[in-house]
Amino acid sequence: MGNARLHSIHIHPVKAFRSLPLREVVVEPWGPAGDRRWMLVDDGGKVVTQRRHPRLALAAAELLPGGGVRLSATGREPVTAGVPAPGRTVPVDLFGTKVEAVPAEDDAVHAWCSAHLGVAVRLMHLDDPATRRPVNPRFARPGETVSFADGYPLLLTTTASLDGLNSLIARGRHAAEGPLPMNRFRPNVVVEGTEPWEEEKWTGVTIGEVVFRVARPSARCVVTTTDQETGLRGKEPLRSLAARRPASGGKLLFGQNLVPLSPGTIRVGDPVEAG
Repeated sequence: MGNARLHSIHIHPVKAFRSLPLREVVVEPWGPAGDRRWMLVDDGGKVVTQRRHPRLALAAAELLPGGGVRLSATGREPVTAGVPAPGRTVPVDLFGTKVEAVPAEDDAVHAWCSAHLGVAVRLMHLDDPATRRPVNPRFARPGETVSFADGYPLLLTTTASLDGLNSLIARGRHAAEGPLPMNRFRPNVVVEGTEPWEEEKWTGVTIGEVVFRVARPSARCVVTTTDQETGLRGKEPLRSLAARRPASGGKLLFGQNLVPLSPGTIRVGDPVEAG
């Protein structure tokens, strides 16, 4: 993979909202700066994602200086949420794990999000990613933490593996659904110049000046069947991932979860080396 390069960078300022492409980003110990520091919760304090609410794909969040976000959606006036002042946190439930978070201060922000989804939700901010949420201890080293991402600081995919997957889709029962774009997989970093599925053998990767360890493969869910432009769902890519090989521990895999071993800035076009 001597010619491997960083093809694209993506962050998600609000978890489950549309991705935001960047040319460069600072990698912090818990993930790319600005990635998934905000998320929605329901009346019971449980995280709200595209798993149950695919309409979230139709909402966008622009990251503002200082960490606030500007929320927008077609046909609706945008609204801005500033970073809440330090104060009392409340527990939220992120896939069964309790995490302390701070509600957005402006009730209009909660109302905007609730109106977009048609259910009552609140927008929450992760005030201290260095201490609030450890990485899954089964796959973590001491002191590793993560934002509101599903489980790990960064998700890596490759253009070659997407091409390979789209070839499988083209030969399958639901060929009309393909080819699928990479945004179905909601990665942070996309690498080009590899062989299909090569990343499955990696144990570590260096992108530009930043070194990462590979924590584990990424298990895929129904979100990957959601068109990120329309919010509509189909059968792919899960059908073709299942046909490629049996599920691992009941999970279908695509991409690798990364943990940074050093901070630094990564840029589109950076060389990528793996081991």
